[in-house]
Amino acid sequence: MTSHLSTAIASPRFADFFDTPLPRGLRDITADMSWDDVATHFGSAGGAVRLEHWECTDLARPTSRLGPQARNYRATITVGAATTTVTTAAAGPIGALTALLYECGAGLEMLRFHQLRSGGHTATFVLGSSRSRTEWAIGWSECAGESALRAVIACADRLYYPIGRSTIGIPSIGTGIPPKS
Repeated sequence: MTSHLSTAIASPRFADFFDTPLPRGLRDITADMSWDDVATHFGSAGGAVRLEHWECTDLARPTSRLGPQARNYRATITVGAATTTVTTAAAGPIGALTALLYECGAGLEMLRFHQLRSGGHTATFVLGSSRSRTEWAIGWSECAGESALRAVIACADRLYYPIGRSTIGIPSIGTGIPPKS
């Protein structure tokens, strides 16, 4: 008789990677979820809403003498099968990205925005709304700005393209979240 023993190695809880509590609302949902489950469920899958290119087009413009002013941004965004290059002026990159997503048909209102550090990375948590739906999404990067952009894109993707998604199991490609072993 042959017997096989299988021992599953428990993955650390996602919340254990941070020194401060996760945002209220997300905290309860992710209480017992592993890093991989959170990345899979709340990240963008390189799905139907993708940020293909991003740039601030006037970084060389001096700001010191004129005070805060809008910057010009250009992005190439894919929504479904349509890829569009759009431009806007905004006070910052998050405002610019949300304006550009509206232009591309995937607008969202950010209800909550949180950033937490973990090691040398930033996790951005966004609760967004569109029509009658709300969704949490996350982004992860060494750069806080890139983490925020990833979270907004992930949120738009989750709001506009939930078809075929289960509670757990959304691919995490594009979140910037590395798999944890």
